Amino acid sequence: MLHGDITELIIKAFYKVYNNLGYGFLEKVYENAMRIELTKMGLNVLQQKNIKVFYETDQVGDYFADLLVNELVIVELKAAENICEEHEAQLLNYLKATDIEVGLLLNFGKEPKFKRKYFTNDKKKKSV
Repeated sequence: MLHGDITELIIKAFYKVYNNLGYGFLEKVYENAMRIELTKMGLNVLQQKNIKVFYETDQVGDYFADLLVNELVIVELKAAENICEEHEAQLLNYLKATDIEVGLLLNFGKEPKFKRKYFTNDKKKKSV
């Protein structure tokens, strides 16, 4: 599994934060707690990492990934009832717009849930 060692640590931190804080906080609270927990684990964590989206050579948008871990895994956090297609599409779009191939969608809902997503570089459009 691509970057499995890192994603397993992220998932471990996710459950630790969920068990500590529980359900009902805003996403920003979970984001801050995840940064603290992941940093304690020795991982490099950037919050609100800017992702520029290009159409051909023109920049057409900006996204902000909740967390970027070790510059290898994008982590998108939700505090919703359930994970839905739109959440998964958002994470896939982040992966498509970057060289990063692995993403985790973590939902701090009534029950903790996560999804692991891959979008490998061989599927990404190469610049000419």
